[in-house]
Amino acid sequence: MLLPLNNKVHVLFRRQDLDMVRLEGKVVIVLDILFATSTMVTALAQGASAVIPTMDGPGAREAAKALAAGSYVLSGELLAETIEGFASPTPLALVKHGVKGRTVIYSTTNGTVALKDSSAAPHVFAGAMLNAHAIVKHIARHHPDGTILIVCSGSMGNPNLEDMYGGGYFVDLIARELGEERDLSDAAIAARALFQSESAESALLRGRVGQMMVERGLTDEVKFAAQLSTLDVVPKLVDGVLKPV
Repeated sequence: MLLPLNNKVHVLFRRQDLDMVRLEGKVVIVLDILFATSTMVTALAQGASAVIPTMDGPGAREAAKALAAGSYVLSGELLAETIEGFASPTPLALVKHGVKGRTVIYSTTNGTVALKDSSAAPHVFAGAMLNAHAIVKHIARHHPDGTILIVCSGSMGNPNLEDMYGGGYFVDLIARELGEERDLSDAAIAARALFQSESAESALLRGRVGQMMVERGLTDEVKFAAQLSTLDVVPKLVDGVLKPV
C-alpha cells in the first residue's frame, strides 16, 4: 500500500522504501554520501557538462554509444569495487582523472539506482553534504511550500550512517532556512538529532562504509565528502540527466 506523506519534510533511510510513498508533487533530494552523490556533485562543480546516472555497467556502456568518443568519462562501482575499465567512482580520484567539459556516465550499486527510482517526482536533486546549503536555498526560493522527501540510498537494503547523518544535515538546514515551524516527520527529527550529535567527519569515519574506505586507503576521500556546504552547485535530474540549475 502506498502511504501519503502528510509531513512537509520526511526522510527515507533506504532507497527501497520509495515503494511505500507517492512521489507526485514531491521535491526529492537523493543522498549517497559515500560516494555516488558526493562524486556527481563534485564532478559538476569541477566543470563536467552533465552526469548521466545509470543502473549498472552495461547500462553505462549503452549510454556511451550515443556520445562522441572523448566527450565522456565512464565511472562507477559494483559492490564497492570499481567496474573494470571505468574511472574511480570517488570524488577526488574522478576529478583527477579529468571531467571538465565532459559528460560523466556514472553507475553505482545504490546511489544512481535511487535517482532512477525517484525520477517520477517532478523535482529531483542530487544532494551531498558538500552542496547541501546550495540545494536548500534553491528549494526555499523555488519550492518553498512543497513537500520535501530526502532519500537515503543506503546499501544492500540497509540504512547507512553517513546517509542518515547527511539527511539530518539537510533537515537542519531546511528548518533554519524555511522556519522551525516546518512539519518534520519522526524520521526527519531523528536524522536531525543524529546530525547534531557529532561532527560530520567523525560520523563518516566511524560508519561501516567509512571504515571500509579507510581500510582501502581512501581516508582523504571520506574526509572530503564530510565537508559541509563547500560547493555551490544544484544538480537537478531532468529526462534522466543531471545538470546544474
